Amino acid sequence: MTAVVRALVFALLASVAVSGLVGAAGPGFAGPGAPDRADNGTDAGPPVDITAVYPNPVADGDSGEFVVLRARERTALGTYTVADDDGRAALPNVTVEGHVALSPTPNRTRNRTDARVVRAELPRFANTGERVTLRRNGHVVATLTYADAPEGELARPADGGSGWHPLGATDRPVVTADGGTVRPFVLPDAPAVPLATVRDADDRLLLAGYTLTSERIVTTLANASRRGVAVSVLVDAAPVGGLTRREAAALDRLVAANVSVRVLGGDRARYDFHHAKYAIVDDRALVTTENWKPAGTGGHSSRGWGVVVGQQEVVAGLVETFRADAGWRGATDWRSFRRGRSFEPAAAAPANGTFPSRFEPRRVRAERVELLVAPDNAERRLVALLDEADDSIRIEQVSVGSRHQPFLRAALRAARRGVDVRILLSSAWYVEEENRRLVRWLNDRAAREDLPLEAELAEPNNRFEKVHAKGVVIDGEQVVIGSLNWNNNSARDNREVALVLHGEAVAGYYAAVFDADWEGGIRRLPAGLAAAVLLAALVTVAVARRIEFGGRKGVGPERR
Repeated sequence: MTAVVRALVFALLASVAVSGLVGAAGPGFAGPGAPDRADNGTDAGPPVDITAVYPNPVADGDSGEFVVLRARERTALGTYTVADDDGRAALPNVTVEGHVALSPTPNRTRNRTDARVVRAELPRFANTGERVTLRRNGHVVATLTYADAPEGELARPADGGSGWHPLGATDRPVVTADGGTVRPFVLPDAPAVPLATVRDADDRLLLAGYTLTSERIVTTLANASRRGVAVSVLVDAAPVGGLTRREAAALDRLVAANVSVRVLGGDRARYDFHHAKYAIVDDRALVTTENWKPAGTGGHSSRGWGVVVGQQEVVAGLVETFRADAGWRGATDWRSFRRGRSFEPAAAAPANGTFPSRFEPRRVRAERVELLVAPDNAERRLVALLDEADDSIRIEQVSVGSRHQPFLRAALRAARRGVDVRILLSSAWYVEEENRRLVRWLNDRAAREDLPLEAELAEPNNRFEKVHAKGVVIDGEQVVIGSLNWNNNSARDNREVALVLHGEAVAGYYAAVFDADWEGGIRRLPAGLAAAVLLAALVTVAVARRIEFGGRKGVGPERR
């Protein structure tokens, strides 16, 4: 094949790969006792109930215990009592509505909840477990039972008992917005999208990440601040491997440009990791699977998914999430955090690979957009989406936590009811062995049970270096994109952000990317195309059905 014909074939195949793709304030912070804005007061239930118990404070002597009640209407508490297994206390005759925290030590409680705090004598709650009851005129109207209270965590009602949540953890509902135009993109194909989106800021720029080492992004943030944009950055204080000297230098540069930089972690952290990856730019939001570094948003290594949306309910929900996290006691100003600290040397030089741009960013329509956050609601919603699938599920992930992980179990349930399931996992060296074992187990199980399920390791074939995406396409109509990994720690202990995009156009974009990644570069051309040059190209390549789009490794560090 001559160089001219090869280039023509490559261009035609790349265009076919993407052909057919159709070119308000949200709920706020709902920490312990904050208003449940999804509650319209019409659901059945007692006029007052128990929403949380804080039985095991970090302070000596468990000073600072409290109970959170929710009053569905204006209610006088004088006829109520709170009791445990050993005692009972009458509540003060005050009128309340919404959430209220009852505490014998209000000064210790006020900085632990957004609810109104009312002084009230309470029984001393046992750390080993209690049944806390709320009575009105002697009749039990609400109960909450817990066992083995972890230090510094809230017990909240869950499945007839209680679930434990870090103090101050948000409890946000899923935010749903009507559809409209969205801009899907993938990496490493389109690194210009995240950079240009951040560059376009006029008024505000809030950037949330796990790590931030991209020189181009840092320069863009600093320049935005210097021209008067309100810029704030929130990153994790202790990513796996430690916070590096490279990142410390990047954050120093931002502070020097008057950017507000805060890090999340330490003894007061309410999540294991701040692993979310998003940005709010004026009235738009960018959500991605990738870190703010050359290998991720820089486009020099990883296969990642991303999208830019403008639905105002989603943007407002992300703003509320950012403010809730940046404003919590576990967030520390960078200047204070770095004082007296040393940082880890970078494990390696920044990624500097170059890869072909097969999938251009698009502007397509989404019928509906949902904002999910973990640990608040993402696990429940994703499991529900998988359980509702009736045709196909495409899963592209770094790895899966275990054979019993709830998302994987939901995918297996789908296969057992006849849904076609394909699971593509990373072949990167640090997950290859465990992923290969899981792929073998899944394919063996599919064979034994005659399930329509296949699993594979990705073959990058010079189109990218490794899979870092956390994406799911369901029925060709819904796509889930964000930082949520398929493991329990990510879903239950980390701050994660993901979007669910509904609609054939937007889901079809990512389905095409998945199919190309699944085939290791194959893009079979649709039958019936009559263009003579395309037919000639097909004849030329008929002996080789597998087309690999080569890339070459660039040299030099990330620039700009």
